[in-house]
Amino acid sequence: MYRSVSRALFGAALLSLSVALHAQTTLDYVQTPATQAASAAYDDGYSIFQPVLAQEAIVATEEAHATEAALAVLQEGGNVIDAAVTIGFTLAVTLPNAGNLGGGGFMLYHDAQDQQTYAIDFREVAPKGAHKDLFLDQEGNVIDGRSLYSHYAVGVPGTVAGLMDAYERWGSLPLERLLAPAIELAEQGFEVSPTLASALERTAERMGQWPATKEIFWRDGQPLQAGDTLTQADLAHSLRLIAEQGQDAFYRGPIADAIVKEMQDHQGAITREDLEEYKVILREPTVGQYRGYDIATMPPPSSGGVHILQILNMAEHWPLQDWGHNSAQTIHHLAEAMKFAYADRSTFLGDPDFVDIPLEGLLSKTYAAELVEKINPEQATPAEQIGAGNPSDHESEQTTHYSILDNQGNAVSVTYTLNTNFGSGIVVPGTGILLNNEMDDFSAKPGVANAYGLIGGEANAVEAGKRPLSSMTPTIVFADGAPMLVTGSPGGARIITTVLQTLINALDFDMNPAQSAAAPRFHHQWLPDELRIELGLSADTIDRLQARGHEVSIKPTMGRTQTVQKRQDQLQGYSDPRNPDGLTLGY
Repeated sequence: MYRSVSRALFGAALLSLSVALHAQTTLDYVQTPATQAASAAYDDGYSIFQPVLAQEAIVATEEAHATEAALAVLQEGGNVIDAAVTIGFTLAVTLPNAGNLGGGGFMLYHDAQDQQTYAIDFREVAPKGAHKDLFLDQEGNVIDGRSLYSHYAVGVPGTVAGLMDAYERWGSLPLERLLAPAIELAEQGFEVSPTLASALERTAERMGQWPATKEIFWRDGQPLQAGDTLTQADLAHSLRLIAEQGQDAFYRGPIADAIVKEMQDHQGAITREDLEEYKVILREPTVGQYRGYDIATMPPPSSGGVHILQILNMAEHWPLQDWGHNSAQTIHHLAEAMKFAYADRSTFLGDPDFVDIPLEGLLSKTYAAELVEKINPEQATPAEQIGAGNPSDHESEQTTHYSILDNQGNAVSVTYTLNTNFGSGIVVPGTGILLNNEMDDFSAKPGVANAYGLIGGEANAVEAGKRPLSSMTPTIVFADGAPMLVTGSPGGARIITTVLQTLINALDFDMNPAQSAAAPRFHHQWLPDELRIELGLSADTIDRLQARGHEVSIKPTMGRTQTVQKRQDQLQGYSDPRNPDGLTLGY
């Protein structure tokens, strides 16, 4: 077994080394003998960034217990779906701020046997009692906090249905075996990490108002501290019910009863009918091509897949490898492309069962070429001068991600969420289940930003039975028809640009997963008009970006990728060093 844990100090060292490795490519815009030599250093024989290596299968998640549980399932003869289900339920115990039973998400699965890729939508749904003005007062103003920290913030959860749907279609081992690690960890407890303790501390005020939440996550009048043991007896009981009864326990049985009572006690919108009628949707993946690779990603109501492919279609016009990784020239052009994509997001994207999305136009190479013509290679265009384009002319945060790949070419990419840290902060009494606050992902009012600063329009307005727009972007890249890279990330609005840069790092700059994860990232989402960067870019690069008119802002790290890849007949993987609790294992 091969093991690698991302530690905080090691991650900081990687970022510092990344600066040194990439600095020479920030000064010149054309490939020189010096930059060609630097590119050669990316080859694994020279690289100081070494991924985890494996032969049979590899797993990358944000939490060590979940990775270990999944690897054990694979070694016992389980398949990648068995491993994915095990991770999903285990993270609900060990990563309670993002892993969940009370949230929702997306799964992308490639079956090597039938050579098909499936997109499983288990996104939360607005309850039947939801309506366009749900979060507005009588004057039409947004009610502060109602879409985030009240019972009205909760969308009908989809995680249990999504994991069970995948298991029923493709799973192989007994369900009781797959849930056993989660049940054991919930009953016996595990040590609270500094990362989890910090998350609890940051959310203490809003979580502390709910007695059932405090009963689990508080001790002696304060949130659990690093080194404390977190036990979750009620959650273990809920998991046992699911292991015995399947998803009916959650949507029609005793867990449903508890959720409905909690809603009735606090004037929430979710009813028994909402739970009983929840449906997983099997969608066609959104597929595009970039520099000879096929890329499959999540379709709407994910906006991420559409806009990653839209930006890649623009990037294909530029010699990024010659310009250099994270050079001012490369960052400038990609940031401008990001602006146009996020402007389109605000206008066109929503639940495809409720709005007509010009998907073919957004993904059109000719539309991308039209947008490229609008980009000034020497000067940033102010966001106020950028609006949504006309793709119809071309028609013919807190979240977690995990990735799995085996040597037969089976691949799973899963991103699921409660939305913000610990979601609404509300635990359903007697169940141990934290509820999401995904209703904030709708546009409470057109033109008003959500928790991630994203501006939405009528296409993403609140409506009963509708799924809110998401940035979650599980992605699989194919070379010659076989999966060669599986990735995804949490990060709210920054998921899209984080996954984009992971793809570009691999496909344009031939980085392995460790090199890519260590590289500094940047982000632009149109509004606010700010080029957000991580520490690690050279002062010269920042100066050049500012000279082009970019409002550069250095802010905390963005994204926590979990990437597995097949390179040179070898499986490789790495958990992002931005999360010290992440773990990649292979065998």
